[in-house]
Amino acid sequence: MARLKVTQTRSKIGNKHNQRETLRSLGLKRINDVVVKEDRPEIRGMIATVTHLVSVEEVD
Repeated sequence: MARLKVTQTRSKIGNKHNQRETLRSLGLKRINDVVVKEDRPEIRGMIATVTHLVSVEEVD
């Protein structure tokens, strides 16, 4: 199964509560934090919520 490398690129300060909580549930706490997650529909939905705060790459 493919994996996604998610990097937080912008601050969560000033964003909506659900976007801050989504970053937290992804495991991102500060700018330049990186997490690797399985490519699943739930994770894709979380990333869609915070596309303006993160960058995403596929890794093998």
